[in-house]
Amino acid sequence: MRNFSTQFNPQTPELENPKIQEDRNREKEEEEERSRCDWEFTHSTVVSSGIAGGATDTIGVIEFDPSDTLVVTGGIARKIRVYSVKTLLPEENHKHGEHHVTSLEHNNACDYYIYTPAKLSSLRWKQGSSGGILGAGDYDGVVTEYDLHRKIPIFERDEHGGRRVWSVDYSHWDPFVGASGSDDGTMQMWDSRCDATDSIAKVRPSAGGRAAVCCVEFNPYGDPLVAVGCADRRAYGYDVRKMADPVLIFDGHQKPVAYVRFMDERMMVTSGTDGSLRLWSVDDGGMIRVYMGHENSRNFVGLSVWRTGGLLGCGSENNHVFVYDKRWGDPVWVHGFGGGSGDGYDPNYVSSVCWRQAGEDGCTLVAGGSDGSLQVIAGKRKVF
Repeated sequence: MRNFSTQFNPQTPELENPKIQEDRNREKEEEEERSRCDWEFTHSTVVSSGIAGGATDTIGVIEFDPSDTLVVTGGIARKIRVYSVKTLLPEENHKHGEHHVTSLEHNNACDYYIYTPAKLSSLRWKQGSSGGILGAGDYDGVVTEYDLHRKIPIFERDEHGGRRVWSVDYSHWDPFVGASGSDDGTMQMWDSRCDATDSIAKVRPSAGGRAAVCCVEFNPYGDPLVAVGCADRRAYGYDVRKMADPVLIFDGHQKPVAYVRFMDERMMVTSGTDGSLRLWSVDDGGMIRVYMGHENSRNFVGLSVWRTGGLLGCGSENNHVFVYDKRWGDPVWVHGFGGGSGDGYDPNYVSSVCWRQAGEDGCTLVAGGSDGSLQVIAGKRKVF
């Protein structure tokens, strides 16, 4: 009798490493989840610059006021523009299932202007002022506070020796305390009630203290932490109660850190001119995730986070806006500003972005370009 066991003897499948299988399952789940991105984005409004070529109208900073009803912009044009959100987001952009992009110009879209003596690099609303006072950092190294109701400057500091101020922010635990970062390599904290020549604290984050401080942001959740982005490729976290040395060092970028933004109580996002965004733990300084897809090697292209929806927005040197979900390293939505030559070359870039913090099922991102244009993107949560 023939022994069939020698003819047909299937091999017992080798057991796969549980860790490999777990990683595959997790990747599959993430891919499936990602394909069900929670948001649908549409191009809502374009506000064009009246300047031919827009070379003298680059928008360097955009901010929503605390009530999310006003938008302010600043940049090369030496003016603060103030817009109503109702103007930028007309209620009837969608009719009968058709999408309509509203086209405006700055002259008829802007509520009013405040002229400034220098180019602006940073704007930030003063805490506790009910949207009435706006702090500005400029290219002449001066920090100025403007009363928007009266449209006049009410406070000025010039402790950076004429070196460009890149960033201004205000603390959330004391509305009179602010901070500024500059090309002079320092981050300085000050109190607007005190003499303009006195600083509460002054630090030089980089070794040797010469690398420019590109961004400053206080923890908006009340923790006594202020984050600093530096041209030495690092970001730093300082305890405002003891500023001698940083309590956290965020090391991972290959080029200068241009922006720092707190994502929530436990995480912070940085943007570098190495073309990456990075998510960090503020508990131990560990890197959580890297986001890549946009282009950024030379210019400030903006960084903003929408904390409610867990979304990140940034510009790009290929003149596109990128939106990332904090859960994934690749962008979930990309939008081109348009323009450029017929051969595909576009000399312009997206230079600033800002999320509106209001809403849960709807979101708004405003982006500014190096050509002086302003574009509004509206998002709504998908229904599955």
